Amino acid sequence: MSTRSLAITGIDTHAHIFRQDLPMVPNRRYSPHYDALVEQYLAHLDRHGLSHGVLIQPSFLGTDNSFLIEALRRFPERLRAVAVVDAAVSDEELDELAEAGVVGIRLNLIGKTLADYTGPQWSALFKRLASRGWQVEIQRGIDDLALIVPAIIATEVNVVIDHFGLPTGGIDPRIANHQALLELLGNPRVWLKLSAAYRSKSDPLVAAALLAQVRQAAGGVERFLWGSDWPNTQFEDQTNYVEQFELIEALLPDAAERHQVLVENPARLFGFSSTR
Repeated sequence: MSTRSLAITGIDTHAHIFRQDLPMVPNRRYSPHYDALVEQYLAHLDRHGLSHGVLIQPSFLGTDNSFLIEALRRFPERLRAVAVVDAAVSDEELDELAEAGVVGIRLNLIGKTLADYTGPQWSALFKRLASRGWQVEIQRGIDDLALIVPAIIATEVNVVIDHFGLPTGGIDPRIANHQALLELLGNPRVWLKLSAAYRSKSDPLVAAALLAQVRQAAGGVERFLWGSDWPNTQFEDQTNYVEQFELIEALLPDAAERHQVLVENPARLFGFSSTR
């Protein structure tokens, strides 16, 4: 298996792969009626001049990361991934995931009751992830993020916030939890994905306003990432890869900033600069 270093021309940090016939968790919010295969995803990267991608375990597949791992092992020079695990996951399983190219875990908290992330089991897991240089990726609406993130970054693990923080209705600094999130963006352990603006009903004008707010809060774009959110589950008839790539180009017209977000930042966070 080749682990040669591939020149980095751009990194899409958020995409999902699945087959509709895979075992899915009960009480899921969504069931795909089509297949989203790694070959299709890589074809999108190629068409847009992007060299690398990050696969995110979809919530409906639960903690069975096997389909994800298979793709990583087939394309180790191009892909990394973020898995879903239980809080009690063993170090041996984390070792296996790391060997395949997993560099973090995801907490998809949409529609879920918030767990006590200050509790001993979760805190121990976050500390184990921090020692590995992994990240914790969180998907949750903006009103609750400030309730979750501080306890997690206190364990010294990096946190990645999905999809602009899902700020439906925008970011209002007069709302305490919104202001708290803006303040958190100044923390060097907190990263933000400029992805899936459509999931918070944000059109390009709103997305540009959001970017201005979060850029000021973070002191620049050095911890911002971009993701296509392919195949745009539940919004397949409203957007596509081309549109999502065109949006980030429009939001970041400055070539140096675009390079920062599409190449430098994700290469650093996801470990693409090193071979495995």
